[in-house]
Amino acid sequence: MSSQRMLDRIRHDKRIWAHRVLTKHDQNPFFRVMKSVNAPVVDVEDRSVIMLGSNNYLGLADHPMVRAGAAAALDKYGATVTGSRLLNGTISLHTELEEALADWHGTEQALVFTTGYQANLGGISALCGVGDTIIVDSAAHASIYDACRLSRATIRAFRHNRVDLLEEKLSRSTGVVMVVVDGLYSMHGDLAPLDEIAAVCEKYDAALFVDEAHSVAVMGAKRTGAAELFGIEDDIDARMGCLSKGLGSSGGFVAGSKDIVDAMRVHARTFLFTTAGVPAALGAALASVQLMQTEEGAERATRTLANARYLHDGLVAAGVDVHAPSPLPDGTDMVSPIVPVNVRDDLRTVNTWRKLWDAGIFASAAMFPAVARDGALLRLCVQPDHTTTQLDYVVEQMGLFLGENSSTSEAASAEVGAALAAPAPASV
Repeated sequence: MSSQRMLDRIRHDKRIWAHRVLTKHDQNPFFRVMKSVNAPVVDVEDRSVIMLGSNNYLGLADHPMVRAGAAAALDKYGATVTGSRLLNGTISLHTELEEALADWHGTEQALVFTTGYQANLGGISALCGVGDTIIVDSAAHASIYDACRLSRATIRAFRHNRVDLLEEKLSRSTGVVMVVVDGLYSMHGDLAPLDEIAAVCEKYDAALFVDEAHSVAVMGAKRTGAAELFGIEDDIDARMGCLSKGLGSSGGFVAGSKDIVDAMRVHARTFLFTTAGVPAALGAALASVQLMQTEEGAERATRTLANARYLHDGLVAAGVDVHAPSPLPDGTDMVSPIVPVNVRDDLRTVNTWRKLWDAGIFASAAMFPAVARDGALLRLCVQPDHTTTQLDYVVEQMGLFLGENSSTSEAASAEVGAALAAPAPASV
């Protein structure tokens, strides 16, 4: 490497050091290699595990109709489109998918991006710029914060789901203002109070952008997401969604009015200056969107939410600390497909992840900076085809490791403990 200063900085990076130490001791919960199709049971490296770390919320990643859509697109258009949407990269599947998404969401138009990250990055930065204000929930997706920075607008964050604090910031903002929230938050699996948020946005003439990445295809009578669940679809200016989670493909989109979509079409750099989505992903996504508007789609969403409730209630009964369900406007509550288990301590999170791994369970670990410094957790995500036998086993193991009567003493190397708790050494 020609730059010794850059190399020195890399060698003193705490996150790199922690990654290397965890990998050395085979306690790294990240970057594990999958060796089979995404399903309730997956081959990961040298073992088969119950998969509770996937966003395949409806089990569509391996659905025959979705695979057929991907195969047909591959046969017709080949492996890639070799260009951006601006130039030669738009194929008929793009426009078919955009029309299907707009029709499904009841909006004038929709725009498909190559990834969900790019949908947020390009969509938000296309709508706001220098002199504007973006007010964002503190727990919003990382891609939302990156988009806000790219826009060069003034960024103001409010404490998670505190609508009173959102209103306080709105009352002190002038000019063009946009509020950005997740419909369903990815770490804690809780819903935004979208009805209250939409009301204060209308009161202060602020635009509202809702990230439905984790809620689209799962929630609402038509399964378009949290906005539909709260009955405020018409009060939202832009609804972002992922094709790569509940819909079992790859990509992202934003649905909204013609004005909103055209602003993104001509200003979103992540739409204009990157190769468009590959045909197979578009074909799979179109099949998924069509499937989710059928009786089978409704049944899959119902089973997923039932499994989430079953797992949540089982963990509570086992004395495991889990997040409470989200309240709904009708007085009921909902457990989302994301069931977070609070561990709080990074070292205990890593050690518990390893115990689950050894017990044949794959969970997702979340530690700072993905969550607050004292907010480490294990995220469990259900699919419709998880059996109650599998979920009962998960509850049993979680109760052993994290229940009220579990031991808090942890066996770990001194090096692993240091990697998670202290600054990096002189060199890594």
